Amino acid sequence: MNLRNLKIGVRLGAGFATLLLLLSIVAVMGAIEVRLTNQHVEFFSVNIVPSLKVVDKLRSGSQELRRFESQHLLASSDQERQEMESSIARSQAGITESMKAYEALLADEQDGKNLQAYKAAITAYQAIWTRLGALSRQAAQDPAKMDEAKKLLFGESRRAFAEVGKTLDTLWDYNDTLTERGSQEAAAGYRTALWLMGVMTVIAILAGAFCALWITQSITRPMAEAVQVADRIGAGDLSSRIEVSSRDETGLLLGALKRMNDGLMQIVTQVRNSSDSIATGSAEIATGNADLSQRTEEQASNLQQTAASMEELTATVKQNADTARQASQMAHSASTVAAQGGEVVGQVVATMEQITASSRKIGDIIGVIDGIAFQTNILALNAAVEAARAGEQGRGFAVVAGEVRSLAQRSAEAAKEIKNLIGVSVEKVEAGARLCDDAGRTMGDIVSQVKRVTDLIGEISAASSEQSTGIGQIGDAVQQLDQVTQQNAALVEESAAAAESLKHQAAQLAQTVSQFKLV
Repeated sequence: MNLRNLKIGVRLGAGFATLLLLLSIVAVMGAIEVRLTNQHVEFFSVNIVPSLKVVDKLRSGSQELRRFESQHLLASSDQERQEMESSIARSQAGITESMKAYEALLADEQDGKNLQAYKAAITAYQAIWTRLGALSRQAAQDPAKMDEAKKLLFGESRRAFAEVGKTLDTLWDYNDTLTERGSQEAAAGYRTALWLMGVMTVIAILAGAFCALWITQSITRPMAEAVQVADRIGAGDLSSRIEVSSRDETGLLLGALKRMNDGLMQIVTQVRNSSDSIATGSAEIATGNADLSQRTEEQASNLQQTAASMEELTATVKQNADTARQASQMAHSASTVAAQGGEVVGQVVATMEQITASSRKIGDIIGVIDGIAFQTNILALNAAVEAARAGEQGRGFAVVAGEVRSLAQRSAEAAKEIKNLIGVSVEKVEAGARLCDDAGRTMGDIVSQVKRVTDLIGEISAASSEQSTGIGQIGDAVQQLDQVTQQNAALVEESAAAAESLKHQAAQLAQTVSQFKLV
């Protein structure tokens, strides 16, 4: 398991747990040593000291017993001897109690053997007392017994008492040995515990220093790297290569900084590319708007010329309509004359010259109408061409121009037909002049032809009125198209200004983004 992947909390917990464990070991070792020391002290205070006190009592009791025995031998009366015997009995009882007390305080088997040796010695000594006491009591009546008693007192009894003293010294020395041994063991345990506690303390200090250094470096190094990365990102340097080598909090922080750095790099790259594209597009838009503005101005100029031509065409059509109305009136007059000529054949010959003159005049009028129709056709064709240039906005104008052209063609055809008829009429009038006799027969034909001419002239008049209306509509359409063109020109100028502003903004954006270093 990689220790760098451990969380910071786990590292701190492990470090403190290690220190606490080592301190606990030191504390446990100290507690064990304290317990051992307490056991030695308790053994000394509960066993050794009481044992020495009991040995001291046994020594005192034995010495009292010896003294009372000597005083018993030196007593001058039976009462003194009885008092000494009572004291001896009390001393023996005290020795017995002390031996029982010592048995309760035996330290080990050797201590028990030493006590048994004392018991044997004191028992032997007390057995000698029994003999000595009997001799002491007999010495009161028999002085010879006194010498035997003294010999026993200073001989066998002294040796037995010396043996008792030796056993007491053995008991005392053994307890003293136990005391010294316990002191040595306590001192050795103290030194061992002190050494172990010192070693464990040094280990704990070294382990604590190592854990502190390791944990500190494992936190401060990645944090310093994270601070450097953040400073570089803040300065606009996105070219840093961030290596994440752990999964702890610092590793997560470096990973987040890496993702932020990569995300900012992608965003800045996209913004830089977009700003370049916007700059290129805005430049193209500005160029296109300049061309469009120029074409729009040219179109507006052409529309103004078209409007002027339409005004001239309108005046011509109005004049054509007036001429057609006059022709209609003249045709009506001719019809009246023809009717009168039918009634009075004689007057036909007289008026033939007038009819001939009128027919020629009508021919001239028809020529004028034919010329007007031709001019109308030419103007309608020009209007259709200009409407085609105007595109979608000139579609209605093209329709009206087509209608005008159709009416002009119809007028031309009617004028040609009337011209032909007038020619026929002239020929007939001339023939009638030559052949006056045929005037009566052809008068009916003339009347019918005059009526037909009247109808045709009426149609021409109606067509001229329609042409006048259509030309007016074309003029209105041209005016509207001119207004739309002017509006388009204004919009083109606004679009050009917006494109230029967009171009400057794109340049500023590119300059701002260029502050970031990507590689």
